[in-house]
Amino acid sequence: MTLLVVGLSHRTCPVALRERLHFPPERLPEALAVLQRRLPNCALSILSTCNRVELYAHDPARDIDEVAAHLRAFLAEWHGVSEEFFAEALYDRRGPECIGHLFRVASSVDSMVVGEGQIVGQVHDAFLAAQTAQTTDKVMSSLFQRAFAVSKKVHTQTRIGEGKVSVGSVAVDLAVSIFMNLAGKTVLVVGSGKMGSVTLKNLKEHGVGRILLTNRSPEKAAALASEHGAQSIPYEELRARLHEADIVITSTGSPEPILGKEDFHEALKHRGQSPMFVIDIAIPRDVAQDANDLDDLYLYDIDGLQEVTEANLALRRKAVGQALEIIDAGVAQFVRWQQSLVAEPTIVSMSAELNAIRERELEKTLRALPDLSDEQREEIAYLSKRIVNNILQRPMSQLKQEVADHEAPHTVLHLVKRLFGLKEIT
Repeated sequence: MTLLVVGLSHRTCPVALRERLHFPPERLPEALAVLQRRLPNCALSILSTCNRVELYAHDPARDIDEVAAHLRAFLAEWHGVSEEFFAEALYDRRGPECIGHLFRVASSVDSMVVGEGQIVGQVHDAFLAAQTAQTTDKVMSSLFQRAFAVSKKVHTQTRIGEGKVSVGSVAVDLAVSIFMNLAGKTVLVVGSGKMGSVTLKNLKEHGVGRILLTNRSPEKAAALASEHGAQSIPYEELRARLHEADIVITSTGSPEPILGKEDFHEALKHRGQSPMFVIDIAIPRDVAQDANDLDDLYLYDIDGLQEVTEANLALRRKAVGQALEIIDAGVAQFVRWQQSLVAEPTIVSMSAELNAIRERELEKTLRALPDLSDEQREEIAYLSKRIVNNILQRPMSQLKQEVADHEAPHTVLHLVKRLFGLKEIT
């Protein structure tokens, strides 16, 4: 009953290889169906994100090396490459290592950005796709459900997800702390740097209303404005219209500051001292540092923003140890549960044997009492079932626990089968 994962991730290979082996969501049902034809009656799931491609399997009947070979061959054939193409990047984890790996993935401990919240949704989507394709079984379903439970515990009991860890998202958090609500605020973007564009995207997601864009190149300004649904303004009007902006993002390639203390002093005066938030992501910096002396001006450069992100990352790294303790406990619990499944055939036999005795004795009793009404007969039958179920409840529970904890579970099962006179003693 060994679980298996074969895969690769950002830890073992570059993005180009991950892209080459990626499974688009719309093709997952087809991929699972093809893989299922290779491995009939094998529980399967495929997790494919921008940072990882992983094939999970559970097959109690086949040799695990055989299953692993099929997974590697399928990965190669599906993508039209040789196994040598990805062999060095591939990992193969089995049993408790597989369980722990999925728990770490779902809890974002194994993510490129530790603590990110997107991965658990991606794991859930992978599991849902496998459920829809009917390629799961009891063990596989329980594994993923337990992974979600462990992930929730990690994120609620540790600080692994606290604090933004990208410059753009940190800038947005700071803007929110200043303005409380970004709805209706105006953003002025100066330049067309990639980081400025990312920050603008984050601001838009938080409901910023009006966006002004300017660039030394009118063509670039127009293109960026079209991309973001913004208004392009001539670069020559920058200082004259600076007061319109609640938030300014500067990201130019100018070797000298393009905005100084006096420019912002005039803008603030024109705004009636209503605060301005300035995000200077340019290197060299676009805003003269003495502008930060102005009241109601909140100026952050790339170093200031990165200090916040590094502090947040340090907080998350500190929480990893706590997260791993939760994950290890979850793995141990799942392994015990999985081992307890060995007792299920014996429990079924115990139940069948005792119920067969019950039915024989019930039939004798009912024959000896021919004057009973149908309602009385049903009540006696129901009573006999309750008695047997109550007798079985504790032995079945204890048997599962003994099997889960015992180094040689089949020794326990052999003894139980002898005591109850069950067939197929092994």
